Amino acid sequence: MSGLIIAQSILAVALIAAILLQQRGAGIGGAFGGETTAYRSRRGIERTLFRLTVVLAVLWSALSFAVLVVGPTA
Repeated sequence: MSGLIIAQSILAVALIAAILLQQRGAGIGGAFGGETTAYRSRRGIERTLFRLTVVLAVLWSALSFAVLVVGPTA
């Protein structure tokens, strides 16, 4: 059980980092001072970061459910 909780904690930190690296309405360049006002699609690192965020969220949810099923007694 403690292994599941450690894995869940690591995934939670990674998920928080992935979310904080994204900026709504701005590209990755917005974090470094670049600014765009026109809508554009995700490309390159932004697309990869978005997909990584989705994968981390799904893994964290599955792991949370596994912790719930195993329960605190195991």
